[in-house]
Amino acid sequence: MGFTDFNDDAFISESEAPFEISLPDVQSSPVVYSSPHSGRIYPEAFKKASALDPVALRRSEDAFVDELYRAAPDAGSPLLLARFPRAYVDPNREMWELDPAMFSGPIPDYINRASPRVRAGLGTIARVVTDGANIYKDSIDFDEARLRIEKCYAPFHAALAGLLDETIAKFGAYLLVDCHSMPSVGGPMDKDPGLDRVDMVLGDANGTACANIVSNIAREALESYGYRVVMNKPYAGGFTTRNYGKPYAGRHALQIEINRALYMDEDTVSHAPGFDELKNNIDKLISELSAIDPGLLKEK
Repeated sequence: MGFTDFNDDAFISESEAPFEISLPDVQSSPVVYSSPHSGRIYPEAFKKASALDPVALRRSEDAFVDELYRAAPDAGSPLLLARFPRAYVDPNREMWELDPAMFSGPIPDYINRASPRVRAGLGTIARVVTDGANIYKDSIDFDEARLRIEKCYAPFHAALAGLLDETIAKFGAYLLVDCHSMPSVGGPMDKDPGLDRVDMVLGDANGTACANIVSNIAREALESYGYRVVMNKPYAGGFTTRNYGKPYAGRHALQIEINRALYMDEDTVSHAPGFDELKNNIDKLISELSAIDPGLLKEK
């Protein structure tokens, strides 16, 4: 999908859904996959309002993660993809996590203006990209933020909740895999600035969003493919993991962060020679996770 595929009304038109769902012919697995940050349709008005060039904007994407997980439906699992970019609206935040300094005029009292993510400039409508550069030339109107949240964020989460509810009804439990990628070196807004990163980081909100026995299935599989894997550092999981992960109720959520240097050129946001090898290994991971016994997810 190209960088300029849609017009200004791409995500406020009834004909252009802000997400894509790929369903299996028959859902045979209790695993659901979601990629909230791989969207790459940039409305023209947003690009004109930005102080950044197109490639700089795209460096905030979890670029090509949607391609890495395309085998999920073939393994019996639904795959939900955001079509809008993270820099436009971030569905891995609370709905109204916003920085008042971004907006012209008053903003409502219900806004969460004090979270660590807002202070870092990375709220639901981000002020900066991941390297700390300001996205916008000028302040924006709050109504613009509200429209994005209502037309992109809310439908995305409604779709995700629907897939999870259907999975619970069918299997009595679920594992939500929240699919992400991370820069190969910690950025200025991160907890590990300037440090090289391992191949994969699994986030289960420090054991509160996903049972250890489930997280370990993913960890052991990835390590068997030769990857260096750590748990929860520097990413323990965002809003999606914490909101949908309730392992005591058979609802597990696991965030997977993939080091971008494994599969892409981070400067040009393009595929690198390692993409096919990584894709083959993610296919194997999907196959292993699809075999999880729903009974395991129900264990207290």
